[in-house]
Amino acid sequence: MSLNSSEAVMYNDTVVRQFSIMAVIWGVVGMLVGVIIAAQLYIPELNLGLPWTSFGRLRPLHTNAVIFAFGGSTLFATSYYVVQRTCQTRLFGGSLASFTFWAWQLVIVAAAVSLPLGFTQAKEYAELEWPIDILIAVVWVSYAIVFFGTIGKRKVKHIYVANWFFGAFIIAVALLHIVNSAAIPADFMKSYSAYAGVQDAMVQWWYGHNAVGFFLTAGFLGIMYYFVPKQVERPIYSYRLSIVHFWALIFTYMWAGPHHLHYTALPDWTQSLGMVFSLILLAPSWGGMINGMMTMSGAWHKLRSDPILRFLIVSLSFYGMSTFEGPMMAIKTVNALSHYTDWTVGHVHSGALGWVGMVSMGALYYMIPRLFGQKQMYSVKAIELHFWMATIGIVLYISAMWISGVMQGLMWRGVNADGTLTYTFVESVKATYPFYALRLLGGLLYLGGMLVMLWNVLKTTSNGQSVNVPVPPVAAHA
Repeated sequence: MSLNSSEAVMYNDTVVRQFSIMAVIWGVVGMLVGVIIAAQLYIPELNLGLPWTSFGRLRPLHTNAVIFAFGGSTLFATSYYVVQRTCQTRLFGGSLASFTFWAWQLVIVAAAVSLPLGFTQAKEYAELEWPIDILIAVVWVSYAIVFFGTIGKRKVKHIYVANWFFGAFIIAVALLHIVNSAAIPADFMKSYSAYAGVQDAMVQWWYGHNAVGFFLTAGFLGIMYYFVPKQVERPIYSYRLSIVHFWALIFTYMWAGPHHLHYTALPDWTQSLGMVFSLILLAPSWGGMINGMMTMSGAWHKLRSDPILRFLIVSLSFYGMSTFEGPMMAIKTVNALSHYTDWTVGHVHSGALGWVGMVSMGALYYMIPRLFGQKQMYSVKAIELHFWMATIGIVLYISAMWISGVMQGLMWRGVNADGTLTYTFVESVKATYPFYALRLLGGLLYLGGMLVMLWNVLKTTSNGQSVNVPVPPVAAHA
């Protein structure tokens, strides 16, 4: 299909710019709250004796801000950017894309107000009460209409693999959110789950683990499959492997949730099924990691001078490490040691800060100058500084939590010859105290890196101007 100049159509990058800027701002906010609660664990007086500033209320605020505000805004920005360029058409739905931006920001603000006030369903990653849940569902359906509508009117026959991952993430998150959030309202900000007992726990962790599997993995793999080849300036190592990776990952992830409920009232066969599928997950996960890494073949020298590429490739290293650690921790005998300890906290943050955080930062550093008519970010040195602050911060954080977690597990299972416990619980808390200082230091470094990024982004955008890019008339990737 060809377009003459009078028919030139521009990509809708306004919404991409909006989500990109807010991703950076929410990243700073979410990680600031994380540092505050890490400080509260080391210095309990920082709870301030107020219900609104207590750890129990700020912790879900932190997870929601980092996952759904920072991560969610990054996913909206990158999926809208990628789907237009790989389909060579403007976003479908006119102002519906703009609606998804403003409504998603309203969801985030509603979460920031309601969680410190104590309005919660007490479900991990699904704490928000029913009116906000309904708004999330409306936004998500609108998002699906925009994304799949764009795929439907694409100018190229082929659907690039990044869009497969984005599409699967959108569909799965809608299913997970709507099923897990089924509730009976009691009043305006109070509801009761439609499920009870062990069924409620099972549905919650089917949701909870697949929020990791689809929101924090499939969506960000869509980012990886577009931005790594773009920054390396080479095609993906194996397109066939990317398709095998997609189908294997999408099928297997759905069944892994029960590994969060080992040694609980959940039937033993269900726990074992979750463990088996978790172990199988290692294969497709590492297939994706290897595919991204091998795209660097013949271009490893670029890592010396390209800090954006460093963010993207190191994120893949953390992805590979986290997806080895997760299946290992799902093994019942390992889980007997790790469950309820700081090891789990370390595992979550190696994935969240190392994989999700760094691939997001790499993608945002790639997009923002292009969206504002600049050849590169205002300061490449600042990107370099951010990379090292983030990397050192992550390593400090997860190392402290690994050591603390294994120590906790060993202390809790230590018994004397007469069968009495060797250590009291308070002794295990005291032993972990120094590691909480290390975690706080790691978090401060990571937050510091985000502040450097915010400064760099503000300087880049203030020096540039919004650029409208025309949709190319022929099928050549932009």
